[in-house]
Amino acid sequence: MSIVVGYVPTPEGSAALDRAIAEARKTGKTLVVINSSRGDAPVDRRYADEPQIASIEARLGKEGIDHVMLHPVRGHDAANEILEAADERRAEMIVIGLRRRTPVGKLIMGSTAQRILLEADCPVLAVKATRTEANNKEGAE
Repeated sequence: MSIVVGYVPTPEGSAALDRAIAEARKTGKTLVVINSSRGDAPVDRRYADEPQIASIEARLGKEGIDHVMLHPVRGHDAANEILEAADERRAEMIVIGLRRRTPVGKLIMGSTAQRILLEADCPVLAVKATRTEANNKEGAE
């Protein structure tokens, strides 16, 4: 059994990772961190680079969290990657970060979070970044 977290290098992704670490620590479950890309764009800001992945690995190792990092580029969307990993690893829970989107944005772009919430066979914990985290990220860009 495991806890699966969908990670993107954003305040929302960091909030999801923080909460997933807390859940893994509390339950002693293996944490499966997924950061994926379809590979259909030359630059994908949602795909963590090697230093970001190394930093997460170091943090999890330092905190003594049993973990697996998945960093695929297979042409699948993030929802598919997360749902597949949750099924394969018999996830007890999926943790995802949420961001504010307009109704039109949801209609045109679809919603990864919505698909995960509706299709997952296990509980899904959706977390938001604090306003401070989101504002700090916006100010840095």
